[in-house]
Amino acid sequence: MSLIGAALPISSQSIRPQLDLAQVKETFAPKSTGGAPAVGGGFGEIFGNLITDVEQRQAKASEVTRSVLMGDNPNLHQSVIAMQEASLSFGLMVEVRNKVVESYQELMRMPV
Repeated sequence: MSLIGAALPISSQSIRPQLDLAQVKETFAPKSTGGAPAVGGGFGEIFGNLITDVEQRQAKASEVTRSVLMGDNPNLHQSVIAMQEASLSFGLMVEVRNKVVESYQELMRMPV
């Protein structure tokens, strides 16, 4: 029997971060006090959270990769997964930024 056949399949649940649905609803729910529109929150806050998340993922990837290179952590796959998560989150942030800039440029081209 080969070693490949003996390996257990990796469940997608073990790789994906667990999402807290209540936290997601709270993040994207409109914030208002007494019927007045929320001031200072909204897109800027969400984009700030996205940037913070990207920074945390990149720091985690650097830390895990460093531990693998130093020989403290024998699990190379953890380093690769952390680097891919950081790369994907950075790519998402760049695409969101590009869409915001594109939308702004489209608004500026509209006749008044």
